[in-house]
Amino acid sequence: MQISPPKTLDQIAGYIRAEYAGDPQLVVSGINEIHRVEQGDITFVDHRKYYRKALNSSATTIIINKKMASPNGKALIFSDDPFRDFVFLIRKFRSFKESDHMISPTALIGENTIIQPGAFIGNEVRVGNNCLIHANVTIYDHCVIGDNVIIHSGAVIGADAFYFKRRQDHYDKLESCGRVVIEDNVEIGANSTIDKGVSGTTIIGKGSKLDNLVMIGHDTIVGKNCLFAAQVGVAGCVNIEDDVILWGQVGVQKDLTIGKGAVVLGQSGVVKSLKGNTTYFGSPVKEAKEKMKELAMLKRLPEIIGRL
Repeated sequence: MQISPPKTLDQIAGYIRAEYAGDPQLVVSGINEIHRVEQGDITFVDHRKYYRKALNSSATTIIINKKMASPNGKALIFSDDPFRDFVFLIRKFRSFKESDHMISPTALIGENTIIQPGAFIGNEVRVGNNCLIHANVTIYDHCVIGDNVIIHSGAVIGADAFYFKRRQDHYDKLESCGRVVIEDNVEIGANSTIDKGVSGTTIIGKGSKLDNLVMIGHDTIVGKNCLFAAQVGVAGCVNIEDDVILWGQVGVQKDLTIGKGAVVLGQSGVVKSLKGNTTYFGSPVKEAKEKMKELAMLKRLPEIIGRL
């Protein structure tokens, strides 16, 4: 999420009443969690396991729970609870705004776009030309819909990320301030859900088609001309390249990449990155030919045991 207008390090640290190390006039232009940070962003880290990743990331400013020297060109803000302070900043720069209209007055709707009764279009949403938004679709604030997009009934675009920090007796929510971008010529099936980025953007690439009951997690990027059958579930921060096919009930673990042109057969579980132009099957997935041979051998297991 971009901070508009940008703030200085001194201002940001002042909001959360924290000490810092770095140039007080360093510009903070965005706020992002670690998976999608860019130069100018502020992020947070609260576990030593991820210190190196945060300090070596593109982020310019890091809220951290350990005092140390600031790396060259970066700034550190010291906090006893970086998660809490990061959430505070999200709420400050993008607080929830209620709406009393089914189509927000701040939404921009393109030419020849049809919005059926019961659809909700939130604040600052942009919908392109020649779209068809069916009844009871919900599009949350700040989402962007391209041209020639079809969204079927019951779909929810831009719900909050499923991102919580476990405390001793409860869970704290990482507030979502990102958005969803659906590019041109995409079709979204009935009752599908696409979560907004925690602080970045969830993207459905041009020409991709999602069946009914598909779930796309926060900050995932789906490439162009992908095809996802019913009940596919994709976790957060996944990179799916162009022309990927996921057949029914495929489940995809978080923070991995599926290469261009890969095909994953139904009910498979993807737990690691996959190279492109290959067909996969099973849980966890293997190349389909190898997995089919394995299953054929398993069928013969009683016969083999009977000979012993």
